[in-house]
Amino acid sequence: MRAHPMVGDSLLAALLALLDLLVFVIAANQQQPDGHPWYVAVPLDLAMVVPLAFRRRAPLTTAYVVLAVSIPHSVLQLGFGSLFASVIALYTLVVYVGRRQGAWYLAAQLVTIVVQTAVTWSTQWVVALIVVTVAFSFCWLMGEFVGARRAYHAEVEARLHLLETERDHASRIAVAVERGRIARELHDVVAHAVSVIVVQADGASYALRSNPELAERAVQTISATGREALAELRRLLQVLRDEDAGVPRIPQPDAESLAELAERVRQAGVPVRLEIEGTLTGLPAGVSLGVYRIVQESLTNTLKHAGRGARAHVRVERGEDVVEVVVTDDGAGRLLVPAERPLPGGNGVIGMRERTHVYGGSLEVGPVPGGGWRVHATLPVRLTP
Repeated sequence: MRAHPMVGDSLLAALLALLDLLVFVIAANQQQPDGHPWYVAVPLDLAMVVPLAFRRRAPLTTAYVVLAVSIPHSVLQLGFGSLFASVIALYTLVVYVGRRQGAWYLAAQLVTIVVQTAVTWSTQWVVALIVVTVAFSFCWLMGEFVGARRAYHAEVEARLHLLETERDHASRIAVAVERGRIARELHDVVAHAVSVIVVQADGASYALRSNPELAERAVQTISATGREALAELRRLLQVLRDEDAGVPRIPQPDAESLAELAERVRQAGVPVRLEIEGTLTGLPAGVSLGVYRIVQESLTNTLKHAGRGARAHVRVERGEDVVEVVVTDDGAGRLLVPAERPLPGGNGVIGMRERTHVYGGSLEVGPVPGGGWRVHATLPVRLTP
């Protein structure tokens, strides 16, 4: 239903159509004097509910088509479809379009109801007015609630995406700065020394037979320059290895940063319980980064898809040969896809699968019995060539 919302909307329209057709059949069997022929009632019943199948693709058009068809449908008293379809259209406008369009539509509905009440005066108009008022009020409030929830999740998703983008930008800037610093160091250390060595070597080759003393001095200069360059290169490598030296660099996240990741997700609104068994220090850089990314993508999917009030549990266990990552939540699950078929979801699940397979690990993604979602990944502790 989440992946194909039109399917759910079509089922809703079919149920409303069946309800109105049931009302028509009952009236026909009772042979009521104010009954209507089937070639009038059935097309109007279908026209009343069919637009609901497209309410999320074209909410504004659907709402006003429902309003137009509800006039003859309610005047002829063909069933409950006009009321249900109208309140569903109002709810859809409030959630997917906005309060302003919802208010205009509600005003149009009220004008239509007042005119119909004046034209088809009945002693039951007070009851009908109460029912309509309660129904429209309830759907408006429900639309406000769901709209606020959608806006909240959209904001959380945008913030997570912004954090990811900022971290990626910071990493790229750090890499660019580091490359520039290495280039400057190499130019200052190596270029001058190599130039001196080349010039002295050319001079020594010319003076080797005619002036052995000059050639000897050139060779000594080459030796001294090479030693100085070697010492400078060692100093450069020491600077690169020392994280506290020179310009500060931003490292890639690793498995030891899971506590910070869990805290950020908690602040976003999802309670996360983190369990780490064994030490995560000393893992290969790629494996450590893969553990972090798998947990990050799993928690992001929990934020996006698990629903309000969902909780997540992250367990990372390091054994002798593998690191096991299990991330579960108690929100809404999706269908499990066999391992030989592509995994469901977007690029995030594909990325998790690639990370595990590139290091010779495995990944299982699927729903938990009773509700929820589970990601289970294993990565080797030692990488083999």
